Amino acid sequence: MWGSADFQAGRLSKKFPSIAVLATTQAIGFFTGIFLVAISGAWRSAAFGAHGYFYAGVIAGLAGYAGLMSLYGGLSTGRMGVVSPISSLGALIPFTYAIVIKGDHLSAVLIIGVVAALVGAFLATGPEISQGLPLKPVLLAISAAFFFGLALVFMAIGSESSALMTMTMMRATTFIIGLGIFARYRHVGGLGRAQIPTLVFIGIADFSANLLLGVATTKGLVSLAMVLGSLYPIATALLAYKLLHERLHKVQYIGVVLAVIGVALISAF
Repeated sequence: MWGSADFQAGRLSKKFPSIAVLATTQAIGFFTGIFLVAISGAWRSAAFGAHGYFYAGVIAGLAGYAGLMSLYGGLSTGRMGVVSPISSLGALIPFTYAIVIKGDHLSAVLIIGVVAALVGAFLATGPEISQGLPLKPVLLAISAAFFFGLALVFMAIGSESSALMTMTMMRATTFIIGLGIFARYRHVGGLGRAQIPTLVFIGIADFSANLLLGVATTKGLVSLAMVLGSLYPIATALLAYKLLHERLHKVQYIGVVLAVIGVALISAF
């Protein structure tokens, strides 16, 4: 879901301002969250306290918004094969948090699986260094990695109370930011009816991906959930290959194999 949402957002951001794409899809995600909260009764979860979702959701929302702005900007100015693999390295931040702060303990086999999955995800998205690395998209990708990693940490913290309320709080925060942007510019960057289906898909898919990862962190080791969630750039790369005809390099096939081996080891042990 993350990979396909990022792919579609990257395509739209090549034609329309990334800030407009982001604000619109985040608003759609917010209303998706409100609907799910209304039918699930998740509002009864603890909002404050050591493991409350309120502050964690706000911080995750701000960090996630900054990460998405960086990612969409990077995708619109550089090749997906450069931006996506770098942004995927943000998974190292919550992984470190889970090991150092949460105290996750991994066996030697699991560590091998984690390394294989992370390296595989990086290589599978095709880091295109043969033509050089243009500075602007690289810096945007690094920024996306940092803010995504920070957002993931606070998503995990808030999910201890409620994954759904944490993600809805994230979208409430970004929705307010989007309203401020709209009040400033008084337009949606040229987005129209033709883009509505794609915008709805991006908003719902991105929210759902966040929610599923948040739930996953409550069902097992946070470190492993974050590693598996970090494989999303593979979907972005495969969609770019299929729909945009971006050529896959030999290193990408190696990356896919490594990622599959890593996932297999994590699942088996």
